[in-house]
Amino acid sequence: MRGFTLLEMLVVLAIAVILASLAIPAVRMGMSRAHSAKCLSNLRGIGVGLNGWLADNNMTMPPLAAGRRSRDEDVPVMDTTLAHYIGDQRLFACPADKVLAAATGTSYYWNSVLSGQSAANLNFLSLATDLSKIPVVVDKEGWHIHSEDKVNHLFADGHAANRLRLFTTP
Repeated sequence: MRGFTLLEMLVVLAIAVILASLAIPAVRMGMSRAHSAKCLSNLRGIGVGLNGWLADNNMTMPPLAAGRRSRDEDVPVMDTTLAHYIGDQRLFACPADKVLAAATGTSYYWNSVLSGQSAANLNFLSLATDLSKIPVVVDKEGWHIHSEDKVNHLFADGHAANRLRLFTTP
């Protein structure tokens, strides 16, 4: 009975290392894309909750701060004001965020420029009035490395995307 030589074992080990070095980045990219997809789903869920708020408040955007530094701050923010309209509080945490949601209550920033505006006549700094181009909620950090902007956005028309386009057509 013949066994493997040291050279054959080293060749097999080298091939295994090469295959692993090719597979690990692909797995990481797949995980990143999965996190981004879940994050986009979270943003759509926040949009549904926002629509509930709008229906109960004369179609006026909630008067919210963009965010807070910690959960201890007593300011009106998205994760407290919209909590009643969102069934699952986990929607406020992007799966790629490992720190900010736990510390501040959410992984997302509210576009405070829109606070108090009529949802029917939103105006984003006099630059955009097309609802499909006005960002309402965005990631706090660029967690989504596979996308061009690295940040996901919820737009005023209810769609969520990972590309911010204020003036151009998609």
